[in-house]
Amino acid sequence: MFSMSISEFLMTTALVLLGLGGLSLVIGLIILATRVLGSDVKTLATQTAKLAQKGIAEDFSGVIGNASALVQSLEQLVRTAAGVGIFLALLGILLIAGAYFVVTNIP
Repeated sequence: MFSMSISEFLMTTALVLLGLGGLSLVIGLIILATRVLGSDVKTLATQTAKLAQKGIAEDFSGVIGNASALVQSLEQLVRTAAGVGIFLALLGILLIAGAYFVVTNIP
């Protein structure tokens, strides 16, 4: 049978928490950096704005309606990606804080 002392178990738990917290923090920051600040979303937003201006200039109400729906979808996409990134980053920070708490309370 595998035996562990309480301090070894707590240290192992703290290391697992630290590893998961660091991984979650890094993934959250990567999501924030790539998806929210991605050039694809910016390019699509500028092209949609140009399309809407062309629709206004040439008086196409359907083009304007579709372009505004596309802009709203892009905003929702950015908010969702930012929300996921922030959630993962905060979860990582909480897991790292939990690991610190466990380590400081090892008897």
